[in-house]
Amino acid sequence: ALVSPSQGSPFGRGRMGRLYRNYGKTYKNPRRPFEKERLDQELKLCGEYGLRCKREVWRVQFQLAKIRHAARTLLTLDEKDPKRIFEGGAILRRLTRLGLLDETKQKLDYVLGLKVQDFLERRLQTQVFKLGLAKSFHHARVLIRQRHIRVGKQIVNIPSFMVRVDSQKHIDFALTSPLGGGRPGRVKRKHQAAKDKKEKGGDAEAEDEE
Repeated sequence: ALVSPSQGSPFGRGRMGRLYRNYGKTYKNPRRPFEKERLDQELKLCGEYGLRCKREVWRVQFQLAKIRHAARTLLTLDEKDPKRIFEGGAILRRLTRLGLLDETKQKLDYVLGLKVQDFLERRLQTQVFKLGLAKSFHHARVLIRQRHIRVGKQIVNIPSFMVRVDSQKHIDFALTSPLGGGRPGRVKRKHQAAKDKKEKGGDAEAEDEE
């Protein structure tokens, strides 16, 4: 049956105008869903880095596969090819900025040697734990999601945020957070109010007795 524009279409224009969706893939499911070695390795990574689910591992694997594919394609070209010089330089600069490659490894061959763990090490969740702001990876995730962590002046509440090398030293507690000297939390304020009320009540009783 035909759907009139006033009723709203699932594909294009509806009552609220055009529907904009991002159909780009961010992860890829494994080809063999029940491969024991892969399942054990993914579970180990989830435990080591405090990941929410295996989809976070798949997302990093997908990013790594795209970068490695681009590097492999460029390596087939001649060293003096303008495309290889321009695009290869851009990939190396980007990876160096993220801390995935250092200054001594400025070749496309090193891009092929990158691992999933290298990407997971640069996540904000990992960096918060390594800097000693959290007691564990899971605690780091909670702090980030509850908006206690900032990078520079910006509060970041995404645990998978990739930290650049120059931003690493600017990770700290948010100025609005109780942990960073801000206003006390809701529960602490509630307890303080109850304590003050109790003290006032005690003072009033003492005055009455006098």
